[in-house]
Amino acid sequence: MTQRAASLVELLRHWGETRPDRVAYVFVADRGGPASTCTFAELHRRVEIIAGQLRERGRAGDRAVLLCPHGLDFIVAFLACLCARVIAVPMMLPRRHGVHDVASAIIGDCKPRFALTTHELLNKQRSDLAHRYGGLEWVFADEDRDAAPVMATALPKAEDIAFLQYTSGSIAAPKGVMVSHAGVLANLEMIREVVDLHQPTYVSWLPLYHDMGLIANVLQSLYVGSLCVLLSPAAFIRRPLAWLRVIHDYRGAVSGAPNFAFDLCVSRYRPDDMADIDLSCWEFAFNAAEPIQADTIARFIETFAPHGFSPRAMRPSYGLAEATVLASTGRRRSTFVERRVSQIGLQRHLVKPPETSVDEQRVIGCGRELAGEEMAIVDAESGSVLGATQIGEIFVSGVNVSKGYWGNRAATAETFEARIHGRMQNWCRTGDLGFIDETGELYITGRIKEVVIIRGINYYPHDIENTVQNTDPALRRHGGAAFAVTDTLGNEGLVIVQEVERTVRQQTALPQLIARIREAIVIEYDIAALEIVLIRTGTLPKTTSGKIQRTLTRQLWMQGDLVGLTIHSSGSSMSSAASTVNVAFSSTA
Repeated sequence: MTQRAASLVELLRHWGETRPDRVAYVFVADRGGPASTCTFAELHRRVEIIAGQLRERGRAGDRAVLLCPHGLDFIVAFLACLCARVIAVPMMLPRRHGVHDVASAIIGDCKPRFALTTHELLNKQRSDLAHRYGGLEWVFADEDRDAAPVMATALPKAEDIAFLQYTSGSIAAPKGVMVSHAGVLANLEMIREVVDLHQPTYVSWLPLYHDMGLIANVLQSLYVGSLCVLLSPAAFIRRPLAWLRVIHDYRGAVSGAPNFAFDLCVSRYRPDDMADIDLSCWEFAFNAAEPIQADTIARFIETFAPHGFSPRAMRPSYGLAEATVLASTGRRRSTFVERRVSQIGLQRHLVKPPETSVDEQRVIGCGRELAGEEMAIVDAESGSVLGATQIGEIFVSGVNVSKGYWGNRAATAETFEARIHGRMQNWCRTGDLGFIDETGELYITGRIKEVVIIRGINYYPHDIENTVQNTDPALRRHGGAAFAVTDTLGNEGLVIVQEVERTVRQQTALPQLIARIREAIVIEYDIAALEIVLIRTGTLPKTTSGKIQRTLTRQLWMQGDLVGLTIHSSGSSMSSAASTVNVAFSSTA
């Protein structure tokens, strides 16, 4: 059925008719209360009811922002938009007093007619939303559950836009990737082939407004007609091991997260909390959405192998919204690839063996291109394909790649209409740097616009940040940003911004931390940092998908708006006020 469907709407109807009593989604309560469940038949009925309201009040092609809490209502709202041929716009709920309102930027860009939410959220928890977005027509995803659905006769076409997936904005303002029904089905089929499991159970805590949470979990399980078990991002952040317990309880076979989540599980590991946990059911643990660290994978495997986690389950992957979600990964049962290369070579965008043990750096392979897709490493200036020993920009082409950004012709041309010498089709520029070795394995080394260039040598910020965070346990993992600045004389310098754990903020210890960071950077990279700013936990600028906003951090530092911890020493004196920058789901309490 999956290969014959022209849209997810057809699949929803198919499973509702052929598997009416099978549970499609389970939402696990944060505090151990009863789980909420939804069968395929119930899901289909609820979706058609809300879709009927959208069809009555609007028309095909209208946009609808999803301002629903994390849970089953969000899924109903999203699928209702698809059934009504309304373009869904998944979106993070704006903070009540947030300074940076990404939601307003998205609404201003796509100009929606509808906002889908719930009575509980709008009338009790977040009444401010009605005033903030007063020009929208509100539709409630939890309304009229007992009403009789009205089935539409006009189904979406394969080429129709299903939804807008807004990019995270780690480099620039968010842009709406236009995902068609054909594009999302193509990528879901690619994922099905590499996972290679018959109707596995999916487990996810990832935000539903994020492409990895929505597409790789919620829609993928719908695509193959299997169960998806959800817990909230807040539940994971408070108790990371709850994620692993849900995998154990529901025998989850497919579940994944960004790199930081695996580190967080290790840092919160307590043998007593894991005494009865069996992870042998976990067959596909994808690690994606941010730079993948070899140390993270090693620590996770070492910690959880005694609980049945297999190293073969770890699946480093690479994806981007412009390619729907997944662009490369390894197949199930294959061991992930780790390679040792020269750090000096990487600084010159070359891949070669390390000259000494000090020069050695481990890089993790992110799998190979998917069926129906092509990938190439390109010199973006000349348009020439580079060899296996050279690092360049990753280009991708395939049926899963979007046709462009909503209402942004210039950005569409720049990103989606790139050309490679000797090849006829358009290519998508990812903005990511990497190389493909002789076996076809893809390795990611960084982002073009974030590479730190000092004295003509290239340094990847996540490598520097990892070095900093390895210096002392007080320096929070995935809580740092490294970037280059240029002074008035044209001299280049390195700035480090790093979060400090709440438990270690004694003023007397901060100068020693800074000294140790300086020493580690000099030893590892032969760079003297211009400035090191220590900040409070949870105040580093991040996108709604948890990616570090190095460009924004640099801008705040340049403007003098980046506020650090007070340090009473001869080296520095900074205010103790906390930054008010919006923080995403990767910050913890």
